[in-house]
Amino acid sequence: MNRRVVVPFPPQRIVSLVPSQTELLYDLGLGARIVGVTKFCIHPAEARQHAKVIGGTKNFHVEEIMTLKPDLIIGNKEENYQEGIEQLAAQHPVWMSDIATLPEALRMIRQVGLITGMAQRADRLAQQIEVTFAELPPAQAVRSAAYFIWRKPYMVAAAGTFIDAMLARAGFANVFSQQARYPEITADQLAAAQPAVILLSSEPYPFAEKHIAEFQALCPTAQVRIVDGEMFSWYGSRLQYAATYLSSLTSSLANT
Repeated sequence: MNRRVVVPFPPQRIVSLVPSQTELLYDLGLGARIVGVTKFCIHPAEARQHAKVIGGTKNFHVEEIMTLKPDLIIGNKEENYQEGIEQLAAQHPVWMSDIATLPEALRMIRQVGLITGMAQRADRLAQQIEVTFAELPPAQAVRSAAYFIWRKPYMVAAAGTFIDAMLARAGFANVFSQQARYPEITADQLAAAQPAVILLSSEPYPFAEKHIAEFQALCPTAQVRIVDGEMFSWYGSRLQYAATYLSSLTSSLANT
């Protein structure tokens, strides 16, 4: 993001404002140094027990974070709000990621390892993830897909998102790739797009089996599936499981 951040090395009091990056910090062996996390930092389970919960990703409590006296705050351009980040950055080192592709996610993992004194461990993790994605079998055929993140209004993941990059890795062609980020769409737009596959994410909207019939009625010929949103949108250490998940998903769709 072209920002210069001066961080004491190694940082001892870390606040993480991003769930996937909180999990990464723990997997790098830094759990004892984390003093603040968001209410959405659910992995690992102990994260919200050992550190202070400072609100959500979009509405974190700036004053509470400042009382923690952090020497490193880790955030993300998309997941956090600019005003709050600027307030924090005026008094504390704030390191931000900006991720829309797998290479950018791997670079983030290595950078977090570097600034926290865990460079070797982070590099091993990034290499492991690289290998699992390199070993993904080629898709038998590229299938058109729509990936839903919200209901009422309908919202999808479109171009310029990490989800879109993961869809491509799994062998899907995003039917809304002509739009950017997370647009609202109508039922008519979905029907006109005619995706072969409709993927309903488990997060941020908690799509469940009860919602499948709703989308099946809009696109009778499409395959509609509930998918693990973490495997498509968490760009930290959870990526070590994502390639296997994506391969299993595409195989199950092909065999249906």
